[in-house]
Parts: sequence; C-alpha cells; structure tokens
Amino acid sequence: MAQLTAPDAPVIIVLFGATGDLAKRMVLPAFYTLAEQHLMPENYLLIGTGRGQVSDEQFAQHIHDALTEFATAPQPDEWARFSSRVRFAGGGFTVDDPGELVDAVARARQDLGENAQLINYLAVPPVAFQGFTAAIGAHGLAKGCRAVYEKPFGSSPSDFRTLNAAVHEVLDESQVYRIDHFLGKEATQDLHVLRFANSLFAGAWNAEHIESVQIDAPENLDIDDRAGFYDATGAMLDMMITHLFQVAAEVAMEQPASMDADDLQSAREEVIGCFRPLDPAEVVLGQYDGYREVKGIAPDSTTDTFVAARMWVDNDRWRGVPFLMRTGKRMAASTQRVSVVFKAPASTPFPIPADGGVLSFSLAGNGAVDLSMVVKEPGPGLSLVISDASIVLGDVEGADALPPYVRLIHDVLIGDRSLFTRPDGLASAWNVLQPVLDHRPAVQPYPQGSWGPAAAAQLAAPGRWLLGQ
Repeated sequence: MAQLTAPDAPVIIVLFGATGDLAKRMVLPAFYTLAEQHLMPENYLLIGTGRGQVSDEQFAQHIHDALTEFATAPQPDEWARFSSRVRFAGGGFTVDDPGELVDAVARARQDLGENAQLINYLAVPPVAFQGFTAAIGAHGLAKGCRAVYEKPFGSSPSDFRTLNAAVHEVLDESQVYRIDHFLGKEATQDLHVLRFANSLFAGAWNAEHIESVQIDAPENLDIDDRAGFYDATGAMLDMMITHLFQVAAEVAMEQPASMDADDLQSAREEVIGCFRPLDPAEVVLGQYDGYREVKGIAPDSTTDTFVAARMWVDNDRWRGVPFLMRTGKRMAASTQRVSVVFKAPASTPFPIPADGGVLSFSLAGNGAVDLSMVVKEPGPGLSLVISDASIVLGDVEGADALPPYVRLIHDVLIGDRSLFTRPDGLASAWNVLQPVLDHRPAVQPYPQGSWGPAAAAQLAAPGRWLLGQ
C-alpha cells in the first residue's frame, strides 16, 4: 500500500501470550509480513513472554513453525534478518513477580535507545487482561507505551466496566488500541469510502430508499482447538458484540467531520449509541448438533454456536430499517458479507423482481463490491431480470492489500487509532445486548452444514436472507 510507511523511531514490542494460539495464527505472521514488506522500523525488537523458560532460539523456531503452518514458509535471507530481532523473556509476569521481562526490556532500550516506542501486545484470553495491565503499571512498562487488547473487551456489561476502569487506572485512553480485525478489512473500509465518495449512493443511504441491511458471517468451520475459550464465550459474545456491531456502525454512521482518527471514531461510536437495545424475541440462538461431543465441551453445555438478530437504529436516517445480523459455526458456507437491500421504486410501469437492487460488500479475503440491479433481458420481449456487476478490490489498479491484522498492527506502530474501538461505543454495544443477556432465548439445535435454526428465517420476514434461503 502506497500510503503505508515504516515508522521512524525504534520499536520494542512485548508480546504477551507469545506461544498461544492467537499469536501463532494471527499476530506473529502479521509481524513477519510487516518486516518482509519493510513496514517495520529500521530498528526493532520483538520480545515474547510467557511462564515457561524458552530460549531466544527456541522462540524463533516456534515462530518459524507458525509461519510455515499458518502463512508461508519464510525465505532464508528475510528470516535471518527477522529472527535476529526476536527475544524471549520467561518466568511469567505478575504484579508480584515480573519474571525476566523488565530486564529484557531494559536491555532492549540499551540496544535501541531510550526513545524506542514500547508496544505491549496482550494476545491473551480476556480474563487475563486485568492482571497483565496491573503488572504493566506496577513494573514501569506503562509510561508512554501503546497497549493492544484483543477482543472481546469484557464478557458482560459489568465485566466491561470493571476492565475499562482497571485499564484507565494504568493507561490513558490515547494509549489503548482495542483490536477488532473486521475494521481492518479492505471492504469494511470501503463501506464508508464508497458511500461518502460517490453521490450515486450518498443520497440514497437512508430509510426512504433502503429496505434492509444484512450482515452475514456464517462459518463452516468448527471451533478447532479453542474449546475452552469458545464454550465460555459463544457466538454472541465472540462475533456479534464485536465484529457485527462494528460493521453495522460502519454502514449506519453519519459523515465524519474528517477522516482523522478522532472524527472517524466519533462517527462510528455515536451511531452505536443509536442502536436500540435488542428485543430477545428478535434474537435466535442455536447450537449445532454434535457440539457437546467436542473434546473440552461440557455434555450439558448451552453455549450458542449460532446467533441471528434483528436490530433497529433509532435515528432519522435509519428509523424503520431492520439490520439483520447472523453468524455461526458449522454452517452451510463460510463467507462475510454486508448487503444493502434497496426498495423498489415507489412508482414504476414495470413488474420489478424481488431483491432487484442490492449493493453487497464481501469482507472475505481482499474484498469485493457487488451490485445487483434490474435490467431488460436482451431479446425481442420486455422481460426484466436481475444482473450483477462486481469489483474485486484485489484487482483494482495499484492494489496492494494487506491482511487485517497486518494493517491494524501497522496502525499501532504509527500511532493511528482510526480503526480501533473506543469505550463509549463499547459501553453502548453492551447496553444493546443487555436485554438478551438478562432474558436469554433458549438455544435451538441445528444440523451441521445448514443455515442455522429454522426460526432465524422469520427474522427477515416479510423478506428473506439473501444467503442460503
């Protein structure tokens, strides 16, 4: 990407949970990609930390194995440069005992200079956020640092408030980067670019012209080796309060005063404040057949592996337009799609086919923008059909897309918080979910390879889900 450049100042990255599943699948490959594309500063060190005693060489080998399994096996020359900047500090890290980390950071500052930017990246389960944050403050690693937190940022409204207060006891909000990787996707960013940069859509982006918005993220994948995390979280907390609400905000927000971080964040968070609290009668929870037989899952688990909801945005622009959201595991397909369904013209001489005007954004991979519209079927008669046009973002001239984690970590390196969440928006999101947490719908079974419980289809009535129905 032409607009992405390497930061000038040296950087020290401390990666908590460095040998965990998230780090090996997402975070470590992202750091390597940044180095490979020369988007890391000239001088940097990556310090992994954990409870075990692991040598620098063993940690480097762990990274190499992760790259080989989840990304691309590194080229020898590039790997030699990257691995020379890898360190490991064992012995754990608590308020009472910093292990080897404080000394490792001190040595890194001696090597890179006292002006090196410290980044604390917490690739750990959310239950560990508070303890690590307190230890970061207790051992002098908070001053001037940037701290990255994975989602979900809390597991309930009260837990969110407790965690948010604990983080702000140690860090100023300007230091905090709460990652939601859906905001780093190319097509997610195109949601506001296409609307605000094209008068063709800007004037029609309201309840007068739009019938519904569908945000669909089905997965045919299982829970892999995340059974413990997933059974304590479920689809609603893992996907809806994080990814789907943020994407809905990208669709629904008012035009920001500018594209600066504060203005873009404010526009996104303000519209979340307009989301109406969910009605439990408009939420369907499901669990795929066989989930309880997965190793590590309780035989009587009621965890939701599927959630669908109909949400409303209470402002003048969107009043009366349903936002339909759906996600789940072991479904019929894996995709991530936002579909803006336009109303048929109020007055027309033609019999208009259903769903004739749909603007869709594929969030998968490098992304795509698709437009379905009504056209005349070529021939002597006057028959109307729906035809599609597609723009594959990866094929756009000059395209050099980066995966979401790579993009977002680069933003951390340069101090750009535009695509990160703020506590006011998260507090509003928890308020939206609160009624469902208080009056949780019964979890309904659904067959693996299906589109979820049959009851979810009723949420789209009198229309339909565009995917799979």
